[in-house]
This record gives sequence, structure tokens and C-alpha cells, in this order.
Amino acid sequence: MKLHPIETGNFKLDGGAMFGVVPKTIWQRTNPADANNMIDIAARCLLIEDGEKLILIDTGMGNKQSDKFFNYYYQWGDHTLDNSLKKAGFHRDDITDVFMTHLHFDHCGGSVQWNNNHTAYEPAFKNATFWTNEEHWKWATQPNVREKASFLKENLLPMQESGQLKFIERGESSFIKESELGFGILFVDGHTEKQMLPHINYQGKTLVFTADLIATVGHLPVPYVMGYDTRPLLTLTEKEVFLKNAVDKEYLLFFEHDAHNQMCSLKTTEKGVRLKNTYTFNDYFN
Repeated sequence: MKLHPIETGNFKLDGGAMFGVVPKTIWQRTNPADANNMIDIAARCLLIEDGEKLILIDTGMGNKQSDKFFNYYYQWGDHTLDNSLKKAGFHRDDITDVFMTHLHFDHCGGSVQWNNNHTAYEPAFKNATFWTNEEHWKWATQPNVREKASFLKENLLPMQESGQLKFIERGESSFIKESELGFGILFVDGHTEKQMLPHINYQGKTLVFTADLIATVGHLPVPYVMGYDTRPLLTLTEKEVFLKNAVDKEYLLFFEHDAHNQMCSLKTTEKGVRLKNTYTFNDYFN
């Protein structure tokens, strides 16, 4: 097995929304805001090269939305999905499986693209199976008012209509379920229904793709919960259990949304679980 971080692009989000009830005077120490109160956010995916399988975890925002849409998110930097795949030695047609932690637009928008004539949408990975779970699919395709703007039908329905969509069997919360893709999955429900966090055994360590359970290094303290979460009190419990296990089992956390830190290790302190060290993926593993 070989892993490749895939940078699909950076953007900005409101710092207050990203940290919920935590005051700016505190969160800006780790996530400084610009004059518009926006903080740096990444859309970092992960490519798993495992035998005949080439599995991409999440796909970023994609590029099919309107300029008006993207103007809300202040994109910056020069990362793209295709360039990152090329740097790793691959093309999107090589991808055999696309695993989506959940179906918010910044995690799955790159799964669908315009066709050559710009007249219809089509899967962006023509040879891949797209993986979600049935409970989350129902949640996303029949969205609540709070999340409706994050679940875009153009990101979802083309995967189903193509026949390339499959469901992973649901696992119980707080228990890691082994999947047919060769890695474990932790199901969590605080951010959105049945978000899936991959647990990947790699070079003697467990690497956890934290998705939106822990967005950045600044979100490590248990009470630091995003305003986007649908069940913030449940997130508190899920984070507390996860962080205890992460310290006990010496997990490495791989951040999807931290624009300035790819990975970290953890330690227990008098204040709870906190950051031990940050790493780039290549410095740690190569």
C-alpha cells in the first residue's frame, strides 16, 4: 500500500461559523482571520494505492459551479485535483473507487463534472465506483432546511443515475467497522448523519482521515465544535471518545480542512487531549 495526499484547492470560511460558541479571541490564536473574519481552509483528499485498487477519499469542491457560487468561498492557491493526481503519477480515469466521507459540496463536488458539451452532468471518474452509505444518502437527497445548501443535487444524482453508486453497510457509532475497501470506518453523527471516517493501517501506524469531526488543529479541544454541525452536543461526545482512543492507540490524524497542517500526533494534558506535534505527510513517512 502507498498513500498520497491530494490537494484539490484552498478556500476560506467564516471563522465564527467554524468555531461555533468559542470566542474569536481564543480561536484566532490557532486560526487567524483576515479583515472579513475568514480563515484559511483546505480541501485535502487522500489517495490509497493498494494492489489493483486506487481509492480516492473525498474529491473537494470540483469546478462545475458558477462564479457566483465560488465567490462566496474566496478560493486561493494553485492546487487542483488533476494536478495533484498527476504529481502522484495518476489520472482520474485510473481511479477505481471514490469514497465520500459525506456528501457536503466541499467533500464530493469534484465527483461530478460537466460533459464535453457542457450540457449535462456526468461522473468525473468514469471507471470508479462511488461509495457512501444508505442512511447518509437518504439524509442528503431529502435534506433538512439547515443543510439544504450543502447538499447539491447536481453533486449527487449523476452518481446514482450512472449506476456507479454503491452503499457501504452501516456501522455502529463508536465502533470501527472493517470495509470492503480494506480500511476501517468510524461512523459519526454529530456533524451530519452517518459521516464516515477512514482508519487506515499504514507503515505500522493508524492514520485517521478526520474529515469534519476535527477540521483543523485548532479544533482539537472537545468544546471547539463547528457551527455547521447539526447535533453539536453529540459531536462533543463523539470527539471525546475519539480523542481518547486516538491517544491510547497512538493514531495519526490526517486533516482534510487544515490549510497549514497535514497531520498531527496527540498527547494527554491536564486540559485534555491536545496537540503533540504536526507533520507533513512526506516528512513523517518518507
